[in-house]
Amino acid sequence: MSMSHGQTRAMESLLVLLSLGVLVQLAGCSPPPDPVICTHGTSNCTIANTYGSFTDRTICRAAKVTYPGTEQELFAAVAAVVSTKQKVKVATKHSHSIPKLACPGGDEGTLISTARLNRTVCIDVAKRLMTVESGMLLRDLIEAAAAAGLSLPHSPYWYGLTIGGMLATGAHGSSLWGKGGAVHEYVVGLRIVTPAPASQGFAVVRELGSDHPVLDLDAAKVSLGVPGVVSQVTLTMQPLFKRSVTMVQRDDSDMAEKVAVWGHLHEFGDMTWLPYQRMVIYRQDDRVDVSTPGNGLNDLLLFRASPTRRLVDARVAEERLQENGTDTARCTAAQQQAAAFEQRSYGFTNDGVSFTRYPVVGYQHRIQASGTCLSSPEDGLLTSCAWDPRIRGSFYYNSGFSVAVSKARAFVVDMQRLRDRNPDMFCAALDSKVGVVMRYVKASSAYLGKKEDSVDFDIVYYRSHTNGMPRVHADVVDEIEQMALRKYGGLPHWGKNWNFAFYGAITKYPKAHKFLKVKNKYDPDGLFSNEWTDQVLGINGTPNFIKKSCAIEGLCVCSSDLHCAPEQGYLCKPGKVYKKARVCSFITDY
Repeated sequence: MSMSHGQTRAMESLLVLLSLGVLVQLAGCSPPPDPVICTHGTSNCTIANTYGSFTDRTICRAAKVTYPGTEQELFAAVAAVVSTKQKVKVATKHSHSIPKLACPGGDEGTLISTARLNRTVCIDVAKRLMTVESGMLLRDLIEAAAAAGLSLPHSPYWYGLTIGGMLATGAHGSSLWGKGGAVHEYVVGLRIVTPAPASQGFAVVRELGSDHPVLDLDAAKVSLGVPGVVSQVTLTMQPLFKRSVTMVQRDDSDMAEKVAVWGHLHEFGDMTWLPYQRMVIYRQDDRVDVSTPGNGLNDLLLFRASPTRRLVDARVAEERLQENGTDTARCTAAQQQAAAFEQRSYGFTNDGVSFTRYPVVGYQHRIQASGTCLSSPEDGLLTSCAWDPRIRGSFYYNSGFSVAVSKARAFVVDMQRLRDRNPDMFCAALDSKVGVVMRYVKASSAYLGKKEDSVDFDIVYYRSHTNGMPRVHADVVDEIEQMALRKYGGLPHWGKNWNFAFYGAITKYPKAHKFLKVKNKYDPDGLFSNEWTDQVLGINGTPNFIKKSCAIEGLCVCSSDLHCAPEQGYLCKPGKVYKKARVCSFITDY
């Protein structure tokens, strides 16, 4: 049943009020819960990601969890599981990977949490080197570095990730300059605990660096966590520096030309496309002399604490727009949200309190990442991060994939062609969240890193709490992603994408065989591997999960109407621009 005109207007107004309310910064917050929950002390456990749901919505179980606080305790934990041939996986403090990287498999496996391996080991200011334990949060790493007068040159935008987690998934910021925007490019050494024979005590600490084969370090610094568990990481740093940020809105008429050059023009530049609004937000972000006045702060609005009641109400309004709203209502809501974000300068302030003008100039550690919803005292869930699984708030998909810079222009042209066929369809699919964020990643020596300079496309979109429930105009995002991966040879982000995106992905990495050689040397019995990593690494099985409604859940690419939701009018159809795509389209939309 569709909404009346009056109901639609009321819903639009509610969403505006809610979006403005959600953007209010609050002093308190309930930090996200431990992703590992056990019913008997540290036994009989489950693990989830920070969103409370893996791609296939299943629950991952483990017989027990250990929380080592030193490398010696970590060594003992690894030796214990190896001696009994148990499956084991590493859990981080907040478990941000969307795929099932942290699931041991079955009910008898063990989890090793790095939550207590969170300290700075040493800082050598003269050599500009910093060694930290693998469970240290990015937030704490960049603060400790700044206190010593140093900067980590590049990082993801969310500082709730651990250094070990970032290396497992190849996490990155945005840059084609120097070594590029990926954290692993600044790793010059690490210590990793791996299985060993009984004669060596069932575990061994391997120290990788310039004195060891480059082969091993290039495998370990983007690893999916399968060679073993990283204990310590040594990073090469730079003297503390400042950045100057200006956000500029322009129409998207020349976006295809700009995407190929923007990363070369600005050291930390990125782009955000709002397709329905035919607008691009260009981030002009460059290094400036440390004497440049300014103490700016990046406190991204989406990563701030929000009142839980408003988050829940916003989700209810979003669900009503999905289920009963019109494209007009969805587009109006998307435009108003974008205007609210611009009005609040996206969370940038010139002095940590208020925004007066661009550019925002500040020290690297105050600009490079944010996530204040992690940092405040517990307030009993009066406020929370927007995605906290303990509340029925924001619940969404996040797809990340990269396309070579050399092919990015043609890909963007195809996306615009798809938009031009029916712009209204893009409101619910893309504009209603944050649009399409484009960041730059440089080619890497890491065997599972980018094989050439690339543009990473990041898309956040609605997900239903009901298994198999279609989302409005889902075929838009699905066609875009299939186009990127198939037509343009793109790569899925190791930490955020859906099953179908990983099918055949490993064949696109020309040095994958070298990675597997190191993996097999370090863990010949595959104790740190699970069903998911075996599938995506091409060792055994396939990440595709063919069943009823599998394409709705991102578990497959449809080849039959049954893979969609025919009883609700969603059928398997060719793409509208990329005809080789197969997507679940609503029958009246095709």
